[in-house]
Amino acid sequence: MGHNLSHELASGELDFLNLPLEAQMEIHLRGNFYPPIPLSMVTPCVEAIQAYWEDDYQRMISLPSPVQWRGQDEAPASAIIDGHKLYEWTVSYDYDAEIEE
Repeated sequence: MGHNLSHELASGELDFLNLPLEAQMEIHLRGNFYPPIPLSMVTPCVEAIQAYWEDDYQRMISLPSPVQWRGQDEAPASAIIDGHKLYEWTVSYDYDAEIEE
């Protein structure tokens, strides 16, 4: 279920719901993990995705208290993406691209 839901959210297959990225993260973090990841991680996840698209994978992102990464109050974008399985939001879904023959 988790991967399919993430794919549908990130790819735009659920565009009819008109969900902003923050709402997509809430659904992903609460629905695809057990126990659910606290909603306080929505903002760091969104910031990690933005850093990815800006080619800044090692950007340090502040974590909400009491969350820590390796004893630190911040983590690199790549670690947040990996740890929260945000891969579907790091893929370009360009359905309008023409296939070259």
